[in-house]
Amino acid sequence: MTESDKTGPPLVPPTATAAPPQTDATGGLIPYKNVPALVAYYLGIFSLIPCLGLILGLPALILGIIGLKRAARQPEARGKVHAWVGIILGGLCAVANLAILLLMISGAALE
Repeated sequence: MTESDKTGPPLVPPTATAAPPQTDATGGLIPYKNVPALVAYYLGIFSLIPCLGLILGLPALILGIIGLKRAARQPEARGKVHAWVGIILGGLCAVANLAILLLMISGAALE
């Protein structure tokens, strides 16, 4: 054997492999590219707290609509479900808290 035969097995050039797809750490569950939808979601959830529904419900409703429009305009932003949760919970809690407030005021006025 000559000196050149002792160098070892021949080197195999690396094969081209596809890079793994770029994903976010949340698995796509949190629409961090659609901030209005995400804020609407949290405001809608927190509007379930008594006495905060009127204060947080209206911004949740407005931001949910903005988030829906952004999700329709930019599909990669996602967040339609978060926007809908903000719209529904924010709207329902705002109306319920307003009705309770009006009933309390009318009840106090009757006494």
